[in-house]
Amino acid sequence: MARYDLLLKGGTVIDGQRTPRYTGDVAVADGRIARIGSVSEAQAERVFDARDLVVAPGYIDLHTHFDSQIFWDPWCTMSGWHGITSVVIGNCGFGFAPVAPEDRERAMLTLERNEAVRATTMAAGMPWDWITFPEYLDSVERTPKGVNVLSYMGIAPVMSWVMGQDAKGRPATPDEQRRMAALLAEAMDAGACGFSAQLLGPGSVQRDHDGTPMITDIMAADDLLAFARVLGEKGRGFIQVLGADFELFERVAEVSGRPIIWNTLEFAHDQHGNTYGHWRDILRWLEDGNARGLRLYGHAVTCDINTEFSLEDWNLFDGMPAWREVTLGSVPERMRKMRDPALRGAIREVYDGFVAERKARPDKPVRGGERFLGLPDMRIAEGRTPEVRALEGYTIGEVAARGAKHPVDVLFDLSLSEDLGTFFSHSAVETDMETMREVINSPFVLPGLSDGGAHMKFLTTGRYPTDFIGRLVRDNGLMDLEQAHWRLSGYSAMAAGFTDRGFLREGAPADVIVYDYDALRSLPPERIHDFPAGDWRLAQKAEGYRLTVVNGQVTFEDGECTGATPGTLLRHGRTA
Repeated sequence: MARYDLLLKGGTVIDGQRTPRYTGDVAVADGRIARIGSVSEAQAERVFDARDLVVAPGYIDLHTHFDSQIFWDPWCTMSGWHGITSVVIGNCGFGFAPVAPEDRERAMLTLERNEAVRATTMAAGMPWDWITFPEYLDSVERTPKGVNVLSYMGIAPVMSWVMGQDAKGRPATPDEQRRMAALLAEAMDAGACGFSAQLLGPGSVQRDHDGTPMITDIMAADDLLAFARVLGEKGRGFIQVLGADFELFERVAEVSGRPIIWNTLEFAHDQHGNTYGHWRDILRWLEDGNARGLRLYGHAVTCDINTEFSLEDWNLFDGMPAWREVTLGSVPERMRKMRDPALRGAIREVYDGFVAERKARPDKPVRGGERFLGLPDMRIAEGRTPEVRALEGYTIGEVAARGAKHPVDVLFDLSLSEDLGTFFSHSAVETDMETMREVINSPFVLPGLSDGGAHMKFLTTGRYPTDFIGRLVRDNGLMDLEQAHWRLSGYSAMAAGFTDRGFLREGAPADVIVYDYDALRSLPPERIHDFPAGDWRLAQKAEGYRLTVVNGQVTFEDGECTGATPGTLLRHGRTA
């Protein structure tokens, strides 16, 4: 008689393949799903009663920046708290390999400004026992993991390695192009799943530590196509791009012959206040490209982008030169500049210009300024002094009206009174549910995106799977559970090159979640001091997940981490 390590008994099975739900048992042995059907409890070492619970494949998180966090947080939380069992790192062209020892500090400073993870945290938490990308993958493989990890090669460090930091804005020489292509080929042979790049142009909203665009933002189109040709020659892998050069991305798809995951499909603006075009135009672009044989996927923001921030770490207004001028430098330097009447006046002028633009064209998004326009609606969330604590709950606009002040002055004056430690919050306007229904049911749209491991001082979008099932499916009925789990797991896995995950099938790795459908929800945001060097992050845990299973081992039970680290590095998207 067969013996099993774990038996999930009597649950509602939703297998990630759009199969109609059914009641059944799922038996796990040696890290894999050994049997689905009717299994005797006597055959299992552990039996978990899954009656009245959903048994589904673990979620696949395609857009994360856990490239550093994986070394001190094996479960890549928040993702691990929200039923995610596999993550893709190396997004947006960012990463830490290849990086020479003398360039490590600069690499960490770049990600500090760009992704709001402090360099001191990364320095304390990363082993830095690599130089090349294959060595980086080996280090990730050695590291205990509570999730499975698949990695792009971000091309920013590749360009910096070959062309130097002073090469921003110039095309590569033919020799440099060959050397960069060879590095990508080497990475692909070592197990990279493809490459990623952020191309936001000279007005980029995600910038380097010195306030300049990232090297990929202003790279030559032919250099991007050179990377695409490598994937074409390899005949495998996929590509993640961020930006609005749709014609260039089509050429990349043509040259590579590989799938492209495009960011970001949003409904008004993304977390930076950016917009890439009307969502219906994006859907038409995806449909047209796929009809012509290009494999284009739109990665959608499916949860509300609420923020809670202080000016000590906030960087989501970086698309505005006047803002960057004031917010570059140490905290004392920034405070000095925030007190400068001329510099502050320049920011007021930017805000007033956005307001005028909105009044002239109320139906047109203000590119790069949508989030800044929400300044009057931001609330004082937490103060350090009695004077500011007395204002908690009031909006900046209300305080401005009371004192006949400009909203920009209120933001800076309150922050300066507490050494930039005042916390503000802003709740996004909830997306119209019929709009959301149309987008997430598009045949070429993937749900997400978490940005896990980035912007953790003010965003908690890692909760997106819980939000998708609880808010969009259960509370608003935008699609059925079978479709939802296919998009969150099976379809996402297929689009991203996972070869054996994202579904429940006999013989597949046992990445499984068990949850209470009615109880599933995200808990309130909280600041947690659990990062290296005494650092903190904003986080949201979840309620309703009963078990999270990775490669057959339980990593979370009723919200508590078991300490198990059964995750694996998925070279080329596969286990072996």
